[in-house]
Amino acid sequence: MSYFSKNLRYYYGDSLLLEKLKKFPYSLLALISIIAITGFFMMYSAAQGSIYPWAIKQVIVFAISLPLMFLIAILDLRFFYKISYMSYIIAILLLIAVIISGYKAMGATRWIKLGFFNLQPSEFMKITLVLTLARYFHNLNVNEIKQIKNLIIPTILSILPFLLIVKQPDLGTALVTLMVAGTIFFVVGISIWIFVSLGAIFLAALPLLWHFLHDYQKKRVMTFFEPDNDILGSGYNINQSMIAIGSGGLTGKGFLNGPQVQLDFLPEKQTDFVFTMFAEETGFIGCLCLISIYLLITIFGIRTAVNAKSQFGRVVALGMSSLFFIHFYINVAMVSGIIPVVGSPLPLMSYGGTILISSMICFGLIANVHIHNRCSINVGTNSFL
Repeated sequence: MSYFSKNLRYYYGDSLLLEKLKKFPYSLLALISIIAITGFFMMYSAAQGSIYPWAIKQVIVFAISLPLMFLIAILDLRFFYKISYMSYIIAILLLIAVIISGYKAMGATRWIKLGFFNLQPSEFMKITLVLTLARYFHNLNVNEIKQIKNLIIPTILSILPFLLIVKQPDLGTALVTLMVAGTIFFVVGISIWIFVSLGAIFLAALPLLWHFLHDYQKKRVMTFFEPDNDILGSGYNINQSMIAIGSGGLTGKGFLNGPQVQLDFLPEKQTDFVFTMFAEETGFIGCLCLISIYLLITIFGIRTAVNAKSQFGRVVALGMSSLFFIHFYINVAMVSGIIPVVGSPLPLMSYGGTILISSMICFGLIANVHIHNRCSINVGTNSFL
């Protein structure tokens, strides 16, 4: 058997490709497709009844992402265990590259310009962080996880990307990254008292952290507490968002009939405020259905984690599920005025190639753990590092 054949069999497993495709969670694919198609219609509405410039691009990226999700799903789970550390290093280098020579837009440097496509490395950083922490904690037993000295490395691995993303500046994505890491720390069995202590330290450091915030970030926080203080300035976005959500009523204004959207009162309607546009057009009933689908996807990910045999698989499924849910929660809470505006997209619906591709990678990894739920990974498996 050739070297290529041996590696192909190892990474795709001993079972036939057809058997893996039969195990693929098509119910998950159906839920994902419902949200994505809804997003296409929202992009069409945002452009006032045109597939240009957003809807057509979003459809193309989704079509490209689908086979990528299937490819990730059928690869052997051990493959992602092996490449986790290397992928983390590559993601860190890309974040550094953004700071050095990244593409600047809307006052932030978050992208690397690749001709026809702008890459946002911070989105992929969150995925590689989950894989890296999953591998690290997989190699520790229960007693080792509870030892403080063994938490130094994963803490550094979590804080480093947080600081690099904050530097861009992108506080929303940085906070999501830290929250996902915190979720993983919690589910692997870190003592609750450590979280309580960190929470107390964070509260005590708030005055110092406030000093390091940018002016626009401070305005967003102040607007959260006093939304009517600067209606035409820092409070414009959230006030228009609240008006749009409220005007949707029970059943909504109807597709292409939302005045806040069609009269262009709602800013960033195709990205961070896409849920607001959806709420105005479909109302409370539409929002309830959409939120239910997001929750069903999250529940599927949690069930996949519970059924996984390996610690690596459990942490990957839980990490990807928490990443998806945290993004969803922050976006909906933000546009609803529950939390300050932090600039976080809604997975599968907000316009943006990088966030869509990264979301599909997350789903591919969840599907991978579902397909390979009986797969065991021995500590000390050969790795690229």
